[in-house]
Amino acid sequence: MTASPPSMVVRPAGRHALLVELPDAGRTGALHAELLRRRAAGTLPPVAEIVPGACTVLLDGVGDPELLARRLMSWDIPLHAPEEGAVVEIPVVYDGPDLAGVAARWGVPEDEVAARHSAHTYRVAFCGFAPGFGYLTGLPAELHLPRHATPRTRVPAGALALAGPYTAVYPRATPGGWQLIGTMPDPVPLWDPSREAAALLTPGTQVRFVADGGRA
Repeated sequence: MTASPPSMVVRPAGRHALLVELPDAGRTGALHAELLRRRAAGTLPPVAEIVPGACTVLLDGVGDPELLARRLMSWDIPLHAPEEGAVVEIPVVYDGPDLAGVAARWGVPEDEVAARHSAHTYRVAFCGFAPGFGYLTGLPAELHLPRHATPRTRVPAGALALAGPYTAVYPRATPGGWQLIGTMPDPVPLWDPSREAAALLTPGTQVRFVADGGRA
């Protein structure tokens, strides 16, 4: 199955930038993967930065915006691009303060939340909110959860959280309204400016959560 060109809107976002608008996260992820694939293969016209959002992809530093816009509209893009590359494993203890409420919403005992959540491989769709904060897709629709009506004033660093279709790990202490279901027992530095790639979780990265740090 492919994404048809009418589902994509390409707008100028400056002299050397394009903003591609898409109807959903699936098509956004597929376009992002296709752009990266073509750039790696040397078949993408010059683009300095490719920045995905929830339903947009920003292309900045575009050598010839008109040429690239025409090419984008002509592509047939697989909706389910094959996942490639290494998987980042993050150990988690499922002990969050919202665990009981999440279990009730899912209709399972509390001790089954870990198995339900950790059974899936997630993918970083985009980053935002705070440095190192990745929005991970891959949670089945029946497990989607609403945010809290009133956010907490402080969510600790390393908290594993759910909101809508997304999973995330808070890279630092901050206010937040997501459902907290776990914590990293040994916090992984999700954001480290001293690294060549400061963010551990970048768009396209695959992630698996290892329940209780891999302990039985």
